[in-house]
Amino acid sequence: MEIIYKIENINEVAQQLIANVTTKTLLFYGNMGVGKTTLIKAIVKLLGSDDDVSSPTFSIVNEYEAYNTLIYHFDLYRIKDVEELYNVGIEDYLFSDNWSIIEWPEKIENIVSTDYDRIELELNSDNSRTLKLKPKNEFNLKNMQSGNQ
Repeated sequence: MEIIYKIENINEVAQQLIANVTTKTLLFYGNMGVGKTTLIKAIVKLLGSDDDVSSPTFSIVNEYEAYNTLIYHFDLYRIKDVEELYNVGIEDYLFSDNWSIIEWPEKIENIVSTDYDRIELELNSDNSRTLKLKPKNEFNLKNMQSGNQ
């Protein structure tokens, strides 16, 4: 799935994204300033949380309450190594039945063995964004077919 959107349409994009994800583990890829946290705020609200959403850059993970679930929001930008994540119990978060939303997941790709949806964001020259949703199985299949695994 691919969506080109303007920031003012972020709530509609969040709705489309949630309607099309296949898991509760969402990995967000994109450069600094592309709008990952802005989209995550809209998703958290859509999932039923009234909590104030902010990037957990220094705390590593923020927890939000929503309708009959919890949402774990990770920002791994400042993580130096995977050991830091093991120290906060990342596997407990990832293997729960709750939502895990992860910014800068490049640092833990090799330990995310659960199913996940890969969300790639790009900033376009006209300040619109391009969102590409790739379920884990689709992403891995394409990599295997092209020999890039």
